[in-house]
Amino acid sequence: MSRFKVVVTDQVFPDVELERGLLAEIDASLEVADGSLDDALARGRDADALLNTYLPLDANVFAQLERCRIVARYGIGVDNVDLTAAQQAGVVVTNVPDYCVDEVATHALAMLLALLRRLPQGDAKVRGGGWGLDGLRPMTRLTEVTVGLVGFGRIARRLAESLRVLGCRLIVHDPFLEPSDDLPPLMSLEELLRTADAVSLHAPLTPHTKGIINADALALMPEHAVLVNTSRGPLVVLDDVVAALSAGRLRAAGLDVLPVEPPPPGALDEVPNLLVTPHTAFYSEQAVRESQTKAATQVIKVLTDRAPDYAVTS
Repeated sequence: MSRFKVVVTDQVFPDVELERGLLAEIDASLEVADGSLDDALARGRDADALLNTYLPLDANVFAQLERCRIVARYGIGVDNVDLTAAQQAGVVVTNVPDYCVDEVATHALAMLLALLRRLPQGDAKVRGGGWGLDGLRPMTRLTEVTVGLVGFGRIARRLAESLRVLGCRLIVHDPFLEPSDDLPPLMSLEELLRTADAVSLHAPLTPHTKGIINADALALMPEHAVLVNTSRGPLVVLDDVVAALSAGRLRAAGLDVLPVEPPPPGALDEVPNLLVTPHTAFYSEQAVRESQTKAATQVIKVLTDRAPDYAVTS
């Protein structure tokens, strides 16, 4: 019998052999649940640790965990974990805040450039038998574009490096920052939305940020503006974005994350100037391996009475 038991609550990777090998070094067995809450609880009640991706872990779950010392999330956000309940149960919660910084920043940049240069519309025009600039005007030189970053953590700062090289002007809304010579100009959200030609969201999902981009927020943006979200789907009220695009009150939007994933079949088919990708901004082969390695490493550290690298508190 192994010294420790670790359960993967919801498996999204091709395999977990990397984690299995790392955990074997401390004599820990690894079981993979089928992604349902019932199976995760059946396997996890007597587990020493849980590895978690998307499965919600609330107070009811923590009340049933008999031995669990750590929940290690594979990703950055922890909005699916009740941090207060975990703390009350004496369970450490960790994430991997730095595993896909380059990938998400690159994806956001690609979306911004595609929308600002109207690449999806240009592609559709040619495929439909058209040619030339009719219907694609206007486009603005990037050195004349102001990009507003909502949230200025690791990913937004990496994106900002690329945007500076391209000559864009940057403005930031982040209530946790104080003005500094090292930062772009800080603004209220309202001021940023009124000012920016392009807005990219990089905020965590909290009760304060849920639905931060709604009809009222969109009404503040110039009609020529574009919106990109590679952060958390519920930051955006999707129906309001669809309505703004359909009415021409927003020029374009690029969404890698949605409030409900996947969306109902056909729900977004007729929405004009909408670029959607299937929650892939985080992905590269290297990023996935880094996430698996670092999440498993947090489990190993806690189970061997060492401090984790990425503890998250409520």
